[in-house]
Amino acid sequence: MAAPLLIIAAGGTGGHMFPAQALAEAMLANGWRVRLSTDARGARYTAGFPDAVDVSVVGSATFARGGIGAKLAVPFRIIVGAVSAIGRMIKDRPVVVVGFGGYPAIPAMTAAWVLRVPRMIHEQNGVLGRVNQLFAKRVDKIACGTWPTELPAGVEGIHTGNPVRAAILDRAAAPYIPPGDYPMSIVVMGGSQGARILSDVVPPAIANLPMAMRKNIRVAQQAREEDLDRVADFYAAEGIKADVQTFFTDVPERLADAQLVIARSGASTVADVSVIGRPAIWVPLASAIRNEQAANARELVEAGAAVMMEETVFEVDALSAQIAAILSDTDGAMRMSHAAVRCAVPDATDRLQALVETLANGSET
Repeated sequence: MAAPLLIIAAGGTGGHMFPAQALAEAMLANGWRVRLSTDARGARYTAGFPDAVDVSVVGSATFARGGIGAKLAVPFRIIVGAVSAIGRMIKDRPVVVVGFGGYPAIPAMTAAWVLRVPRMIHEQNGVLGRVNQLFAKRVDKIACGTWPTELPAGVEGIHTGNPVRAAILDRAAAPYIPPGDYPMSIVVMGGSQGARILSDVVPPAIANLPMAMRKNIRVAQQAREEDLDRVADFYAAEGIKADVQTFFTDVPERLADAQLVIARSGASTVADVSVIGRPAIWVPLASAIRNEQAANARELVEAGAAVMMEETVFEVDALSAQIAAILSDTDGAMRMSHAAVRCAVPDATDRLQALVETLANGSET
């Protein structure tokens, strides 16, 4: 008898694909077969998935890219993708289908709805994305990575948290060295869309700190390629030790060593920082249509684990004052670290797996 099949529908960005990958790994370990349904764009993120995952590329499209002709073609491409997905599900029927958002998830989620396959969605942010909004009333369960999550009237969600990769879990609640008169690390992460404002504001804000504090600061900052040289040169001219790169492959280690994190509040970043447990200054992406990054950071701010600075107030003097306030308060920084850990959901993958099993058992009764 063939092992039960789980179809994971996801794509578009790493924010959708990372939690999908975590669930895929867990279900494979539990004896399931796993198929990832995505489009050509989403397939670029599949290198980290286990080889045992069957990657099924279906037609999909987004209204956010291309000219008028491309936008007019979107519905037809989605319909073709959905018909293809229906055909595949008829040949090899899944027990459960889970959508993680992004336009590439539409064909498989549509097929699951048409065929009445047990299905659920996982929303990473505190506000439903467009695709998850579309299916919110057409699924059996909604798993929420951020709590609370804004949902349509009459729709209930289940708080599962956002799965984090194993390297983060290995450092869960890592001992925090509070700030003091010794080397202190500040980690600055801008995410894929929003590093420019951090490159503009963070370096001069750090340079503006009192010299007694500034002399101990070590900075690890992600910056866009076009900003690398000017950010690195600024720190060097100010005599501040800094490692400026476009991408850090050792983020878990850097977070574990940090006294303070300054970052965009993308769902995955918030989850990583919470699980390790570090004080943070969150700068939500102002151009986010649904203001989801502010929603992502809200629980940590209300718990006293972080400070949120909207872009309208994210200026050199204001940021410098916030950094100084955190790094000059040893006990306060320690409380922030502990509060972050209390907000974390390190067993998010286990919770998602349990929901899949619940749906599977329901389909067998």
